[in-house]
Amino acid sequence: MKQTIRDLQPAGQTVFLRVDFNVPMHLGTVTDDSRVAAAVPTISELSRAGARVLCASHLGRPQGNRRQDLSLETVATVLGDHLGRKVLFVPESHGPQVEQFVAGMGDGDVALLENLRFDPGEEKNDPALARKLAAPASIYVNDAFGTAHRAHASTAAITRFLSPAVAGLLLQREVTALSRLLGHVDRPYIVVLGGAKISGKIDLMESLMEQADAILVGGAMSYTLLRAQGLETGQSLVEEDQIEMARHILERAEAQGVELVLPLDHLVAPAVESDTATTTDGAAIPADLMACDVGPRTVDLFSRWIREAATILWNGPMGIFENPRFAAGTRVIGAAIAASSSFSVVGGGDSVAAVRQFQMEDGFSHLSTGGGASLEFLAGRALPGLVALAEKDN
Repeated sequence: MKQTIRDLQPAGQTVFLRVDFNVPMHLGTVTDDSRVAAAVPTISELSRAGARVLCASHLGRPQGNRRQDLSLETVATVLGDHLGRKVLFVPESHGPQVEQFVAGMGDGDVALLENLRFDPGEEKNDPALARKLAAPASIYVNDAFGTAHRAHASTAAITRFLSPAVAGLLLQREVTALSRLLGHVDRPYIVVLGGAKISGKIDLMESLMEQADAILVGGAMSYTLLRAQGLETGQSLVEEDQIEMARHILERAEAQGVELVLPLDHLVAPAVESDTATTTDGAAIPADLMACDVGPRTVDLFSRWIREAATILWNGPMGIFENPRFAAGTRVIGAAIAASSSFSVVGGGDSVAAVRQFQMEDGFSHLSTGGGASLEFLAGRALPGLVALAEKDN
């Protein structure tokens, strides 16, 4: 990154800090506060340096409307618990009330603004809204890597109105870790891909073929590739409109000499909620059954590849891991990565959730908070939030 908070002298100044507090909620309670915890180092460092820290985030998709169930007020309490201090909540994201509130803040104070997406201008990258958001602050810090692939008022346009505009510690850490998967990587470089749909990962797969030595594919996205090979996939989830693209992926991998490794067997059942499951003899899936997890031969095959790797990227679960009956593939393959001595990165909400569910966090070099931003970064796309910082002269 061009500049980070380590290049600032923020004492006595107000910092507009864009964070990613888009956390899962249930009945008004935060069910996973890992994104809040990830922002704490940046917030703490700015606060210790004497800055007045205005945290700003979105939550959910309110479509430009004010919704109490998507208010960030509860998140302010959670953040305060992590910081060990009171975090002030401001029920607006901009305007006279915010400016009046900031005038009463002391050096080192931390506040959280209301949901940015309550204003329709946020997702439109509206410069008029960006000017209002910037008004009470003199410094801009982006620590929300998870939204870096979006050109929104609080991630892109706002940098026109605040200088300096720099990266937070989390954003810097994300870019540093993911950059190690591009260019000169330690080999063998193995990618483990899973999840439901191949359609959302076409660009990523094509980019990874330029970098990786092997791509191991499990989860539902493998069924579309198996169908493209002419195999029966039974009642399994297959993207019928992506079969031709899947053939293209298979052909390109062969042409580039990249090993595209597909499941040898599956754990199958009549339905996801079934009490019984069986293992197939091969890669084909019986007509009346659906695959819900990779089988033991596939787990063994993937694990052997993983043990030989020097660099590993994991994105997407191997099966329906939320159901304990179909969690073994994701758990065992995740454990193999965690046990390896490789530089390992896990990205994507489901994969990170699986790592935490199985308590394997300490075995990974980096758990990305990025989701879609991570995939676009690895696919070689320019991320508007990063571009906005890079273009600042400060």
